[in-house]
Amino acid sequence: MKYLFFVAGLLIGTSIQVKAQNDPAAKKVLNEVGEKVKSAKGITAKFMLESITSKGKPNGIKAGTLSMKGDKYLLKQGKTVIICDGTNVYNYDGNKTITKSSVEESAATLSPQKLLSGSYDKDFNYKLISSNGSSYQIEMFPKDDRRSFQKVDLFINKLKHLVTKAVILDKSNNKTVVLISNMNTAAKLPDGMFNFNRANYPADAELLD
Repeated sequence: MKYLFFVAGLLIGTSIQVKAQNDPAAKKVLNEVGEKVKSAKGITAKFMLESITSKGKPNGIKAGTLSMKGDKYLLKQGKTVIICDGTNVYNYDGNKTITKSSVEESAATLSPQKLLSGSYDKDFNYKLISSNGSSYQIEMFPKDDRRSFQKVDLFINKLKHLVTKAVILDKSNNKTVVLISNMNTAAKLPDGMFNFNRANYPADAELLD
């Protein structure tokens, strides 16, 4: 879940030199993604998070769901819930803690909007490294070396102009593979589903802000 939050944590590490420059071919692909997401009234999707150690060994798989409307989103993975109402982000760890932060405080993270929208100019240098098969592969390096990940590889469906996979390499060379499926860009989502309601969480869960 960490990388869907920072994909809202998809997170601020051995420092790397930024070698990738913004590639016009990659920019064109990302613009197409941005236009597709921006035109969507609502988005729902399923995702799988697969952790792989630096030695290439599987380290667990988690499944979850994403609902997104404009600058609002709701992420669920097991008992863990992350909800953004456009102003604040609430992260329930599924146990005893709810943390609250402003969207501005979370600006340095990989939120779902950043992961899916194609708007990476401010935070990344990127280049198109493959257009084989049904997907484009774009390699992205963070401009800020303080991020806790080294790079992100995005895989974008050529026909649908949507991100279907992201591979995040952290500073310890561990990988998190984010697989996105069943994406619906015409979902009808009520605004109320993105409002944090304290009554929906255990009474003994501590709210930290």
